[in-house]
Amino acid sequence: MPKPQIWQLDPASYPFSHRTETRFADMDVLGHINNVSMAGLFEHGRGMFNHAIEVQRRAPGQRWLIVSVSLDYIAEAHFPDHVDVASGILRIGSSSWDIASAAFQNGACKATCITTIVLTDANGPTAINADLRAEFERLMVRN
Repeated sequence: MPKPQIWQLDPASYPFSHRTETRFADMDVLGHINNVSMAGLFEHGRGMFNHAIEVQRRAPGQRWLIVSVSLDYIAEAHFPDHVDVASGILRIGSSSWDIASAAFQNGACKATCITTIVLTDANGPTAINADLRAEFERLMVRN
């Protein structure tokens, strides 16, 4: 199993958290939450994090595109316990940023996820505006 950085294991490192239920259908034959379901839990947590951003997220004609998702599984997660997906901004570039997330169950980190997103328009990658950059800075993880 991968060795996470210490800050990734601490829910207090993340400025945002969303609790979600696990489902019986999320289990595999070994009785733990399967890897595809864990990816779905991260997707849902990331969506809730993005929805909580308090400024205009993009101008007309712009899109956010996911260009990379990296998941590391730390320990088994189990049904029926809830999963808390904690998230924050890890890196801000000129047109892209990384969201760091961790899935916690009963206070223990079960998996981590880094997602890279790029802001685009009809011409390709476009610069993150000052308001969105300031919001990302407010939502940085504390590592």
